[in-house]
Amino acid sequence: MLWLYQGALPTSEIYAKCEQIALERNNGALNVFTGIVRAEIGQNGKIEALSFDIYKPLLQKWFDTWQERAKAHDVYICMAHSIGDVMTHKSSYMCATISPHRTQSLEVYRTFIEDFKANAPIWKYDVMNSQRIYAKERSKPLAGSGILSPNIP
Repeated sequence: MLWLYQGALPTSEIYAKCEQIALERNNGALNVFTGIVRAEIGQNGKIEALSFDIYKPLLQKWFDTWQERAKAHDVYICMAHSIGDVMTHKSSYMCATISPHRTQSLEVYRTFIEDFKANAPIWKYDVMNSQRIYAKERSKPLAGSGILSPNIP
């Protein structure tokens, strides 16, 4: 299940949805990760917020591939992400792995989160002095696309 929200995530609501899915599936393991925007000093000043652009069909394709991988281990994945601005100390990302037992859930949990960070097609910006600045130094190229593509001079 993939959910997208404008602005900061309603974490309690999302947790409740994930828990309900675990109960409906009669599963005993629910592992939840929540990513919170930290207050940091960037190259150009204090980061007030992060801002995210998402092209849903591309993200959905990436997510569906992961859901199929997880299914092979009897794991179900839920994920929520913010679109637009998320102020510091608010959540922009949540995911949950759900399975009958903790072992399968924990195996998928870590690899999913790491792959999300490296490969999910989400464009991140720092917000400083009320301006969005592309966070290029913390970004990674997506194979064959975008401004970070090695194929673009």
